[in-house]
Amino acid sequence: MRHGYRVVARNWRCAAGEIDLIVSGQGWLVFCEVKARASADFGGPEGAVGWAKQRRLRRLAAAWLAEHRPAHLVDVRFDVAAVVGAKVRVIENAF
Repeated sequence: MRHGYRVVARNWRCAAGEIDLIVSGQGWLVFCEVKARASADFGGPEGAVGWAKQRRLRRLAAAWLAEHRPAHLVDVRFDVAAVVGAKVRVIENAF
């Protein structure tokens, strides 16, 4: 992957929901929500990640961390990948 990150998991699921993408690199473990729209005519896809979705993603990340227990301490970050047509914009530290 670009910028030295490697994919840890795609579409990881548990009883509480799903995390679209988990990547690691440069000392970070990144939980990424991917939102896509055909166009931005009615607002960007990142607008669909409201407080309720953010809270759910935090809980899912805690479940993933409890299940996988990384061997070393890592910094955790929540990103949003906003896809409009063929363009992808990653919002780092989105929340």
